[in-house]
Amino acid sequence: MKIAVSGTYSSGKTSTVMALSHYTGVPRSLARTIREIMPETFPGLKLVDVKPAQFLQLTMRRHTGRAVQEALLGDNFISDGSSLQEWLYGAGRVKFNTMNPNATADNEGGRAKVAPQEMAFFAEVVEQYGQAFKKHVKDTYDAYVHLRHELTITADGHRPMNNEFRATIDTMLLETLDELEIPYHVVGGSMPERLESIAQIFGLKPVMSTAQAIELARQEYGRQDFRMETERVPAQA
Repeated sequence: MKIAVSGTYSSGKTSTVMALSHYTGVPRSLARTIREIMPETFPGLKLVDVKPAQFLQLTMRRHTGRAVQEALLGDNFISDGSSLQEWLYGAGRVKFNTMNPNATADNEGGRAKVAPQEMAFFAEVVEQYGQAFKKHVKDTYDAYVHLRHELTITADGHRPMNNEFRATIDTMLLETLDELEIPYHVVGGSMPERLESIAQIFGLKPVMSTAQAIELARQEYGRQDFRMETERVPAQA
């Protein structure tokens, strides 16, 4: 079974997927993050500073990376998010009239009052990306697990600190799953509760205890590189 674990940023997707993979023995998809892609694509640039055309390139790179990893894993894997996220992070910027959600976080509703002229063409391209990414997701995943919007945003200098933007993406994602008629299950609670609930939903047999899986995930998560994109050395070709 091909399962995607979805949710907005700071929802605990990555740690949940890591722990779930250990808990059930089902492999997880290892698509590269934007932080990893940024240094080799736009050295020295922060995500909050990218222009519409640059954001589109990052979106396509992330999507193609996901698609390759999914193909390598065949018909049995757990994915940390999906290409719907890449599309929605662009669609959300269109909805909020800004490429930098941080800049409008204090506005009423979190939106910019006037959209820059360059956003018009960006919106057209994002809509077309959406059509392609929706088809990919529809053709790929058997089901989704959507993590409840429970945790506070991690202020790491990379994620947009805009709660309205975050909530909007969350709503749009579930609406899209309904549109695509992809079954999904909303899960929340502590990490042990999440693992047990997801395993029960899909009939996945645990291969270790929740405590063991969570500890392995904690170690694995801690080995990640959390440096800002501007602090990383571009990967060698």
